[in-house]
Amino acid sequence: MKARQMRRQARKMSRNGIQPMMLITSDDQLPDMIGVLIGRWLWRYRSELAPVHAAYLTALAGWLLHRTHPGWWPGILATTMVSAALLVHLGPRLGLTRPIERLYAAAVTTGIGAWLAVATANGQGHRPLPQLLLIGGTLLSVPWWAHRRRRARVRVERTLAAWPQVADAIGLNGSRVMSAVVDAWGWTARIALRRGHTVADALGRLAAIESALGTRPGAVRIEADRNRADHFLMRVLHTDPHSRPVPWQAPEARSITQPIPLGVFEDATTATVLLLRRNALVGGVVGSGKSGVLNVIIAALVACEDVVVWGIDLKGGMELRPWAPSLGRLATTPEQAINVLKEAVTELDRRATESSHAGARVWEPTKSRSALVIVIDEYAELPDTATAYTDSIARRGRAVAVNLLAATQRPTQKAMGHGAARSQMDVRISLRVRERRDVDLILGQGMYNAGWHAHTLDAPGKFFISAPEHPTPKRARAYLIEDSDVTTTARRYAAQRPVLNPPQLADDSIQDQQVTAEDRLWQALRDAPEGGCAVLDLVKASGMSRPTLYRRLTDFMNAGRVAQVRRGHYRATSPNDDLA
Repeated sequence: MKARQMRRQARKMSRNGIQPMMLITSDDQLPDMIGVLIGRWLWRYRSELAPVHAAYLTALAGWLLHRTHPGWWPGILATTMVSAALLVHLGPRLGLTRPIERLYAAAVTTGIGAWLAVATANGQGHRPLPQLLLIGGTLLSVPWWAHRRRRARVRVERTLAAWPQVADAIGLNGSRVMSAVVDAWGWTARIALRRGHTVADALGRLAAIESALGTRPGAVRIEADRNRADHFLMRVLHTDPHSRPVPWQAPEARSITQPIPLGVFEDATTATVLLLRRNALVGGVVGSGKSGVLNVIIAALVACEDVVVWGIDLKGGMELRPWAPSLGRLATTPEQAINVLKEAVTELDRRATESSHAGARVWEPTKSRSALVIVIDEYAELPDTATAYTDSIARRGRAVAVNLLAATQRPTQKAMGHGAARSQMDVRISLRVRERRDVDLILGQGMYNAGWHAHTLDAPGKFFISAPEHPTPKRARAYLIEDSDVTTTARRYAAQRPVLNPPQLADDSIQDQQVTAEDRLWQALRDAPEGGCAVLDLVKASGMSRPTLYRRLTDFMNAGRVAQVRRGHYRATSPNDDLA
C-alpha cells in the first residue's frame, strides 16, 4: 500500500515539474522510489528496449525448453519456417504494408527460431550461442531503432499520454483521446469532448493546440465528426505533403458524368468534383493559382466527348486562347461575351422546348446531345448587360446541362452582379485569400467559423473545395499543368470535340414541333375573348413551358401584336393577322 501511494504521488509531482527525489523523507523510502523510477523509465522507453526484452525472453525460453523438453527442437524449427513464410505472404493483413518490413519480420522470426531450436537441443550457454545472441540481436535491433514509423508512433503515444494536461492548458478540459493512426506524413486522432463542448470550441483553440503540441504553425487540422457532435478528428502533419507541386497527368477520354480530378488531398486521396448540372465558382487572390485550377478543369472537360466548352476571357484571351482549338466559342471582348451568353440562353431555350416535347425532365449528355459548360475567367469584368444572361443560365441551366464555370478574385455581390448567379454556384473552390471575410464571400456565409480557413493557404494551387460530396474542410493542392501541356492537350482533342447543334444534323421533327407550338399559341391568342386568354390556357393550347411562353408573349407585345388585357390574360391586337 505504501509503495502504491509513493508511485501515485511521484507521478503527480512529476507532472507538475517537481523532482520525485524531493519526496524522500527517510532512508527506507529510497528503495521504493528507485523502483518507481526504474519502472516508469522501462515503461516510457518500452519501444526502444523491445529488442533487449526480446533477447532476454528468448534466452529464458531456451533455458526452460532445454531443461524440460530438449527434444522439441525439430518442431520449433519447423514452426519457425512456417511463421516466416506466413509473415512474407500475409504481412499486409498484419499491418506490414511494405515488402522491406515483411522481410525484416521474417528475418527476425527466423533468427530467433533458429537460435531457440539450437538452445533447446544443446542449452543456451552452448558456445557460440551467447555470442550469436548478443551480436545477432544488436544487428537486428538497428533497423528497429531506425524505423521511421516506429519512432513516429512512439512520439504520438507520448504526446497522447500527455493529452489530459494539454487539454487542461488549452481550455478543453475533460476531453480524451479515443484512437490514433500514424501515417507517412503525421498522425490523426479522434478526440471525445466533454459534454457541452463542440468542434467549434476546438476550432477556436486551434493556435493553442499547435502551441501545446509543439508543432509548426498551420500543422494541425480539425474536422468535425459526422456521427457525433461531441467528437472531432485532429490531424497533425509533421511533414507538409503539399510542399511540392503535384505533377499533372494527361487525361484519357472521359465523360462529364464522371468526377473530374483536380488535385490531391493531404491524406493522399484524389480531390475530385462532379460538374454535370452544377455551376462552379473559383476564387482567390492574384497569384493563388486560379488559372492553374481552371486549366486542370478545362483539360479534363475537353477530353470528354459529351460536353461542349465555350470560353469568355476578358483579358484579351491571355488565359483561354491556348485552348481555342478545343473550344466551341471564345469571347475576348465585352461584345463577344454578350453574344456568347446570348447564344447559350438560346441553346438553353431550345433544349427546354425539346425536352418538354419529349417528356424528359433532365438532359442526359451524349456525344450527339452534349452538355454545355461556359468558362468565364475574371467574371467581375463582364458588362452589366451580361448579368441577365448569366442569371438565366444559373437558374435554369441545371436540367438541360447548360452550366457556368466562373473565376474571380472576390465574388462580392457587386462583382457578381445583383442577380442569382452567385447564389446558384453549387461547387465552390477557394484558393488563398487575403482576409478572413473573403472566405465567406467565396465559400458561403459561416464557412470561416466552420473551419474553412483559406487565408492560411501558403502556396499557389492549394485550395479548399466545398461541394455536396465535400462537406468538410480538407486542404488539397491542384495538379501543376504547364503551358506546354495546355497546348498539347488542346490540339490532341481538337479533332474529336463535339459540335453543338450542327445544322446538318438538326432534327427536322423538333423544328416542326417548335413552329407548330407557335402556330397554336398565335391561334389561341387570335381566338381569345375580350377578357383575354389565361396563361394556363395558353400553356395547354401551345404545349410550351411557362418560361418559353412568357418570352414569346413579350416578343409579341414588343412588336405590338399582343396586348395584356388584365393580369395573366392576353389576346391578339389584330385577330385577323396571320403568324409571319
